[in-house]
Parts: sequence; structure tokens; C-alpha cells
Amino acid sequence: MDLDYPLIWGFLIAIAIFAYVCLDGFDLGIGILYPTTTDEDERSLMMNTVAPVWDGNETWLILGGGGLFAVFPLAYATIMPALYMPIILMLIGLVFRGVAFEYRFKASKKHRPYWDFSFFIGSLVAAFCQGVALGALVQGINIEGRAYAGGWFDWLTPFSIMTGFALVSGYALLGATWLIMKLEGAAQEHFRRVARPCALLLLAFIVVVSIWMPFIDPGVVQLWFSMPFVLYTVPVPLAVVGLTYLLWRGISYDHHHALGFLSTLGLFLVTYIGLGINIYPYVVPQRITIWEAAAPDSSLKFLLVGAVVLIPMILAYTAYAYWVFRGKTKSTEGYH
Repeated sequence: MDLDYPLIWGFLIAIAIFAYVCLDGFDLGIGILYPTTTDEDERSLMMNTVAPVWDGNETWLILGGGGLFAVFPLAYATIMPALYMPIILMLIGLVFRGVAFEYRFKASKKHRPYWDFSFFIGSLVAAFCQGVALGALVQGINIEGRAYAGGWFDWLTPFSIMTGFALVSGYALLGATWLIMKLEGAAQEHFRRVARPCALLLLAFIVVVSIWMPFIDPGVVQLWFSMPFVLYTVPVPLAVVGLTYLLWRGISYDHHHALGFLSTLGLFLVTYIGLGINIYPYVVPQRITIWEAAAPDSSLKFLLVGAVVLIPMILAYTAYAYWVFRGKTKSTEGYH
């Protein structure tokens, strides 16, 4: 049986990107939420909830980026020149956040506010630039032949700025619901209050993006509302409504500690699927398909052997790390 190797790899890279957004999203969200409290103990507690797992979460970013380079070289060669600036700024933000993560625990009380600010600004910049890059990719990249033909600042548009803020609000909600799940007492109640405006903001952005998309690609309307495609697309908005209800219950009632976080992950998954419906079968929207961008099948087969070994190992390590550090984070406990 002949396998469609480009499609298989497209699916694997999509999973890696989604895993990164979910896993690294909530610890970026914690950094974004740092200014919502000035209490040193509460800030330390926030960081301790993700300290054992945060660096492992970024494995999926390397897998997604490296996979794109190896498997879809044409897409990599056209996307990267178009997004150099937001990607470079994202990496700088991740560096700031990573350094602050380690140094904050060792800094004196006098210097700790500087590392707190670095953690916040690094998380904010990284999240915002990821959203900007996503928006710039979705709205389209100017390509002539097999090369990027746009300018240095083509990525900077009202739509990409909006998607940047949308992802910041989504990560903030992930961070808030994670903290509701991991904390107790006054700290938990504080982040219940923080989660509500984050949820409303994210839902507002989902509505705005849904309205804006047809103006970017008129084919979206036919895709979503014509038969037989509507049979596949109508579950997406219905799932958003159902998950919104569960999310609000999760952040509003004391006995639902994990429901808010799981519902937020569900919202990310549903909107990610909706995005996939909009752009499939393109890897560069409306310009380059998965099959046009793919490396030769011989290369894809060779790389797939490594992925079959590597991805289960990453999944096993990640699952084990979260299992070991499951449960509530206490104020008397610390990773460092």
C-alpha cells in the first residue's frame, strides 16, 4: 500500500505545533499574568507550578520548526523570509523568559523585580509575536515562482496585530485556568477572578477572527456554508458554544478545579481545527500545497523512521513529568 508521506508529515507537524501551543502556552500565560499580583510569595508559587516542566514543553517547538525545515523545505524557504522579524523577536522573548526563570530564584530581594519584569516582558513578546506570525501566514504571503517576493514589513498588518493580541489573551486564559487547577485558597480565588475577563476577551477575538476571515479569503464562506462541507464544519461553532459553557462553569465554581483548563484546551483544539479547515490543503495558504512543498518521498520515509521512535519517547517523557508533579502546588514546596 502506497502511503501519502507528505500528508502524514503534515499531520505530524500540525500535532507538534498544537502540542507546543497547549503546553508552552500556559507557562507563557503565567508570565503574562505576573503583573496581576505584586505579592512575592504568590509570584514564586505561580512559577513553581510550571518550573518542573516548562523547558520540556518547548521540545515541541523544535520538533515543529525542525520538521518544517526537513520535510517541507519549499514552505520553510518562503515562510521564514516573510516572518524573520516576528520570529527573531519571539526567540529573544523566549531567551529573556528562560534566563529570568532560572535567575529569579537566585536573585536578591533587591534585584528580583528586574527578573520579574524580564519574565513578564519575555512571555508577552513571545506570545504576541507567535500570534502575529500566525496572522501574517493566514492572510497570505507574496510569492513569485518559488521565492518570497514581499517586503520586510509585510507581516505587520491590522489582522496580524489583532491575532497577536488574540493569542496573548488565549495564553493568559490558559495560564489562569492552569493556576486555578494547581493552586488553593486565596491564590486560586484570585486567578478565578482573573480568568473571567481573559475568557471574555478570547471569545470576543474568536468572533472577530470568524467575521474577518471571509474578507481575507472569500472562499471561506463557500467552504463553511455550502453542501456537503457544512456537514463537517457545523460541529466547530457548536463545539465552541459547548466548551464556552463548560469553561465558564470551570472558572466560576469551587469544585471544578480542572474543568476550566481542560475546556480552554478544547477551545484551542476546536479553533485550531477550524483554522486547518480554512487552509487545507495548503501549507502556505492559497499558494503552496502540502505536496508541492514536500521533500522527495525517499527523504520523508527516512525521516519518518526517526519520528516513529522519537515522538513516542517525547510523549512518554512528557506524560511522566506531568504525572510526577501532579496535584496541588503548596507554598512550602519549591522546585529550586
